[in-house]
This record gives sequence, structure tokens and C-alpha cells, in this order.
Amino acid sequence: MTKRIAFLASDARVAQTAREALVARYGHVAPRDADVVVALGGDGFMLHTLHGTQHLNTPVYGMNRGTIGFLMNAYTETDLMSRLAEAEEEVINPLIMTAMDQSGKKHEALAINEVSLLRAGPQAARLRIGVDGRVRMAELVCDGALLATPAGSTAYNYSAHGPIVPIGADVLALTPIAAFRPRRWRGALLPKRAQVRFEVIEADKRPVIVSADSVAFPDIDWVEIRSEPKVEHRILFDPGHGLEERLISEQFT
Repeated sequence: MTKRIAFLASDARVAQTAREALVARYGHVAPRDADVVVALGGDGFMLHTLHGTQHLNTPVYGMNRGTIGFLMNAYTETDLMSRLAEAEEEVINPLIMTAMDQSGKKHEALAINEVSLLRAGPQAARLRIGVDGRVRMAELVCDGALLATPAGSTAYNYSAHGPIVPIGADVLALTPIAAFRPRRWRGALLPKRAQVRFEVIEADKRPVIVSADSVAFPDIDWVEIRSEPKVEHRILFDPGHGLEERLISEQFT
């Protein structure tokens, strides 16, 4: 059966040109009417597309027309229907973040890759870290810290020297960013069901910004993060090029 496809593209000219060619060849429907959404861009646009279509429960197949393409498949125009028919599906759960800023306002956001806290001034951040209601680190002096999903473990987490986590592992990676004290602390692997709380010590003097993927909030007082199993993102990959294979391959490059 011919699939109804919604083609979405980033603002980059190369992505827009690809979309025009694919729409001319395969047609186009609105995302709400599609059997599959094809995202054209890089990983940033893929995350944007997944967030924007999560209420539809429609699988997303990405083709790389951007800079980074860890979540994307190779771009071609001629055999899309057969590739979609043979594609393998990965289902991932995002993190849900609740944050309170210094004015007392609460913020919520979902993160497919990671939730990160970063210092927003010249002085290092001071963070208190709790897991499931128990303080595990009374003070971490650092540039920041992040909590990453397995799908996001090769992104910012890996750049911060955090571990790559297999896609099937029910764990989250808690990774410090430029830790000053304790200097040798390299982070922790936590159960997927864990609830992590960061409290900002001296928040007025040492301001911190929190980011859930690309959504950011300044002047944070505390942040709570947990996995959200009620939300599922369906991502399609060419056979043999799924997230599990990519996560393993990344460790041998």
C-alpha cells in the first residue's frame, strides 16, 4: 500500500530543495493525515520534528540534509517507498523536566536527548544533587551537569565525557560538565525510573540556565527530571542502521 507522506524540512536551502524534489515525486499530505513523516535536515531538526509530532503517534523517518545526522538516514530521492517499507522502528521515551525559577514560576518541557544545567555567569555553578528524594551529592562545583537518555548519550553527554548508553538499557547518564569539586567525579548511571533533583546553591549569585533539548529557561532555583514512559517517539531507520548499531559503532570510531 502506498504510504501517505508528510515532508518537513529545516530552513536550510539544501533541505528546502530536497523537499521540493520529494514532494514533486511522491506528493505530500499534512502531518495529521500522514502514515509517516519524513524530516529533512540535521539532528536538531529531527528533534524539533519529533517534539512537534508527538501528539500524532506517527513514525518519523529522517534523511540527512544538515550538518549532523546521527538520528538521520542517508539522503536519496529514488527509492523512498521501498526504504520506508523496509525501515526498522525504534521507540524511545523522553525525559520530562519541571523547573522552578527564582521568581517562583514553574516551567515544564520534554527532552529527547538531555536536560542540561549550565552556569550563566562568570562564577562556577554550585549544585546539590538528589536521587529519589535522597541527597547523593551535597555540592558539585562545576560549569554544569546534564541527564541524558540512551538516545542522547552520544550528543552533548558524550562531548562532556559521559558514557555511551546502549539503546536497550533502562538507565540514564548523569554527567558533570567541567567539574571543579569533586574534581575526579565522572558522573553516574541511574535507573530509568529514577527521579533526579538539582538544587542551585546561591542561585542569585551564581545563576544557572536549564535547557531541555533546545528549550531553555534562565535563573533556575531547582530542577526535577524523570523519564516519561507515557510519551513515545517512533523513529524509523534503514535496516542495519538503527540506534543500537549506531551507538555501538560510535564507540569504535
